[in-house]
Amino acid sequence: MVAALALCSIARAAPGVNGGEILLGQTMPYSGPISAYSTVGKAMAAYLDAINDQGGIDGRKIRLLSLDDGYSPPKAVEQTRRLVEEDQVFFIFGSMGTASQSAVQKYLNAKQVPQLFIQSGARKWNDPQHFPWSMAGLPNYYTEAHAYAKYLLATKPEAKIAVLYQNDDFGKDYFAGLRDGLGERAAAMIVSTQSYEVTDPTIDQQITSLAASGADTFLSFSVGKATVQAIRKVAELGWHPLFFITSVSQSKATVLTPAGLDHATGIISAAFEKDPSDPQWAEDADIRDYRAWMKRYYPAGDPDDLLNVAGDIEARLVVEVLRRCGNDLTRENVLRQATHLDHLQLPLLLPGITVSTTPQDYRVIRALRLQRFDGTRWVLFGDPIGG
Repeated sequence: MVAALALCSIARAAPGVNGGEILLGQTMPYSGPISAYSTVGKAMAAYLDAINDQGGIDGRKIRLLSLDDGYSPPKAVEQTRRLVEEDQVFFIFGSMGTASQSAVQKYLNAKQVPQLFIQSGARKWNDPQHFPWSMAGLPNYYTEAHAYAKYLLATKPEAKIAVLYQNDDFGKDYFAGLRDGLGERAAAMIVSTQSYEVTDPTIDQQITSLAASGADTFLSFSVGKATVQAIRKVAELGWHPLFFITSVSQSKATVLTPAGLDHATGIISAAFEKDPSDPQWAEDADIRDYRAWMKRYYPAGDPDDLLNVAGDIEARLVVEVLRRCGNDLTRENVLRQATHLDHLQLPLLLPGITVSTTPQDYRVIRALRLQRFDGTRWVLFGDPIGG
């Protein structure tokens, strides 16, 4: 009788929680311009299925209700409201996209529904004073671009830089990080900039203009299809700049291969996770474990796709938070546990990179490694950057 009353108390206190289940919600771009990225959501769901087969969390199964938002902010609003008000999810986890998640940030914070481990690295997710219920799951875009700037100042201080950026918080954060990282040298080094809208069918005109500027260095602060187009167009023009792409566009499966691996050779990016296709991890126990659960629970997914690695990392993170909650399964305690992670080590993070959060600093992953694509694989170089 006491146990039954306790379960009733939990159910009243937290929508989405009962004696046998924890219901989480998310939106993903299963359709639209970056639909290839939706494999992250499928990998998350598959990993949670593996956890459920091991008994779940204290006997409760985790069910992830993942809805299509088409990478459209209005659709993300519609689907998120459905998840909260109709489906009564416990909280929102791992949803993708800066613009889409910005559209629901105020709503979720007003409702005091955790918006955890968003698949975005925009600075706006590290604002606990104004939006305490929202937290990113990716490294900070600004910090990443700042690192590229420092690398250029150290290795190519006379660079003539061209920049392409997506015209939203995603692209603007990267551009700000580059400018601030270059400091007083920014005005002299940045010789040309172009922006694009995520709905643009092509960015060929922007790339042509940037190439004509005489720049010898190109930073493409883009994602998905736009990055593929940028790599192809640079090659088509016979332009040979020192070329940087964002960490969220480094997937060999969904970006580099469609663009042409020969065209991608020499590109620089940044990483925080182990690359399953890299021979140095071939005998790594964590990679073997990852491949095993992927084969069983997500056989249609490509284990070499770094997007699926990201899904593994974020799913492990939410499982860790739920385990730390114990029987205090309230939204307040979920937020408390998510904001008190101290150098948490997760299997697929690169050595030296851990997860740390505080109530004052919501940056989940604070360090990255630079890497260069050699035509076959990404090759890490230098020490971890950030902190």
